[in-house]
Amino acid sequence: MKTGKKRSRPIIAAALIALLALSILLEQVIPATSSWAMLLTVLQKGSVYALVAVSMNLLNGFTGLFSLGQAGFMLLGAYTFAIFTIPVESRASVYQYYDGGLVQFTIPWPLALILAGIVAAIFAFLIGLPVLRLKSDYLAIATLGFAEIIRAICQWDALGPITNGSNILGEYPRFNSFHIGGIGLSTFVPLLIAIICIGIIVMLINSSYGRAFKAIREDEVAAEAMGINLFKHKQMAFCISSFFAGIGGAMLAMYAGTVQAGAFKVAMTYELLLIVVIGGIGSVSGSVLASFLFIGASEWWLRGLDSGTFLGITAPGLFRNGFRLVVFSVIIMLFVLVFRKGIMGQQELPDMLRKRLAKFSKKRKEARS
Repeated sequence: MKTGKKRSRPIIAAALIALLALSILLEQVIPATSSWAMLLTVLQKGSVYALVAVSMNLLNGFTGLFSLGQAGFMLLGAYTFAIFTIPVESRASVYQYYDGGLVQFTIPWPLALILAGIVAAIFAFLIGLPVLRLKSDYLAIATLGFAEIIRAICQWDALGPITNGSNILGEYPRFNSFHIGGIGLSTFVPLLIAIICIGIIVMLINSSYGRAFKAIREDEVAAEAMGINLFKHKQMAFCISSFFAGIGGAMLAMYAGTVQAGAFKVAMTYELLLIVVIGGIGSVSGSVLASFLFIGASEWWLRGLDSGTFLGITAPGLFRNGFRLVVFSVIIMLFVLVFRKGIMGQQELPDMLRKRLAKFSKKRKEARS
């Protein structure tokens, strides 16, 4: 099995490089006015959701900790990135109600991206000290409460010189601002960041720490009997998951172009949890596939249900604003009923393809003999 995984690594690397090259090509050949321009939107936003869903799966699926604070950590990452990347000359207009704001310097966006993750991880460490001693639903409620508290605090007028209060933050680097020699990189950059971060998470899962996380998920008593420090590893998983959620929040800020705490509601965490469940709890590739399918369906394929025309059928009385969400909810319900363990279950796509190819080659050999 290990030999098979080593052989598949070059293939996976080649596929990812091809995807990155394709993203650059698509951006050059698809006009902004074309209906296919939504494909670029799906790739950009899907990359963000894929990273955050995988980070959530690291905690919920691989460690067995039921946390619902992902939107809060994304909010911290988004605000951190925006605050430290707004150009000095633009701060007076952005912080117009707070005399230009407290922060009067700018750092490069890659450093701000890492800082966004670090700030989220620091908060996770502090919050984890009391809440990680809770289990199951109690942990979920505690982390959900944290997300709501953070959202309210960021809109507090007393912190206005830093967070701009209930006003939006803008004028910072966006995906659309990335280009080299006239070649747009607005889809390449989020895909590259997501691939690097998800790759790091996969390496962690396949390490001894990842095996300890899985042992805690399966049986905490047995894991502790094997010498695994439960609280230490739970705290580690919580902080690492929050670190990448913070980076995901920064990426969402770069995608949206503005940051406002009101956008990071509980519904965002529920969407991410739904993606994890649809993809398969305990499957990285499942979370990635489900993220792009979820964004594709919600942002592109079903849009016609809100505009009066869908699949060539015009029915303004039926296809009206809000009907898309009704159909989308029904599709999700049916999907969950059919795929009880999600698209991938606890399997990974390379392993599944390897098994299918092995079965196919075995059948061919049996047919020849």
